[in-house]
Amino acid sequence: MPEIRIDPLSGHKTIVAGERSLRPGGAPGCSPPEPIDPASDPFAEGHEDRTPPEIYALRPAGGPPDAPGWTVRVVPNLYPALSPAGEADDAELAPERQAWPDLFTSQPATGAHEVIINGPQPVLSLADLPVEQVLSAVEVWRERMRAHAKASYVQLIVNERREAGASLPHTHAQLYALNFVPAAVARERERFAAYANRMMGQNLLGDLVSEEVRRRERIVAIDDEAVLMAPYGSRLPFQLMLAPRRPRGRFEEEGPSGAALLHDGLRRLARHLGSSPPLNLWVRTAPSGAEHFGWRIDVLPRLTHIAGLELSTDLNLNIVAPEHAAAILREA
Repeated sequence: MPEIRIDPLSGHKTIVAGERSLRPGGAPGCSPPEPIDPASDPFAEGHEDRTPPEIYALRPAGGPPDAPGWTVRVVPNLYPALSPAGEADDAELAPERQAWPDLFTSQPATGAHEVIINGPQPVLSLADLPVEQVLSAVEVWRERMRAHAKASYVQLIVNERREAGASLPHTHAQLYALNFVPAAVARERERFAAYANRMMGQNLLGDLVSEEVRRRERIVAIDDEAVLMAPYGSRLPFQLMLAPRRPRGRFEEEGPSGAALLHDGLRRLARHLGSSPPLNLWVRTAPSGAEHFGWRIDVLPRLTHIAGLELSTDLNLNIVAPEHAAAILREA
């Protein structure tokens, strides 16, 4: 029977209706993507002059910036969504707010917007990289998050394939250093704090992981560092969540990253679906000043459309029960 599930970390509600996948055209799937054309790939090794000057890179053999020889490379976004602090004039940004401050509120969009090229290999997905390359890329994610430690919140995302918002196919991450805490993150911070107050300091994510491991029905895989599961309140089919075996507030701090298990989960998705699907991936880390929190990585394959119900109510409709998704991926 369909049921409404509430995600324990965010409070987000999802209708889980597995029978809908049986309707004509209802089974989720994806088509193989077109391969990357190396000649037109601005993120390919040897095309460093096609990006803004790099701000960080891993170069095992040394060498000058903006030249071949890198394994992971970081550049400013060519079309940034955020401007460096001091470049935006608040008075010129929105003159109408002076007359109607309660109706028209705005502020300069300041911060940092970086692109992290996950590897020199011309592939579309993290799943297509060797696991050692993914470990290196994730360590650079953490390094760049630490570089913006003074930001109110640092959001790292990966969009794979155009259907999920990727403007360039070559695998890459984006980092946004924000001067405010987004509402969704603030709500999670409040839920972590409220849970700690009720449960004598217990960590919400830590207790969730422990209980999921005990039940096993939504667990996909476990290694020495992390646990991979299909979340209880999965918004979309085959959604995955990776969390450390012991809760830690900030992903960017020293400690397990879960990179190997993340790569394993993405490979399982690709094997089951026949190719790496369009997906959105993000790292949820503690915002500035949060006393109670737990980092995790969320993976949302884009196998079904987000339509009127989701857009009008922020209520998701998931046609593959997470228990069923976990069972499939355990066997993949």
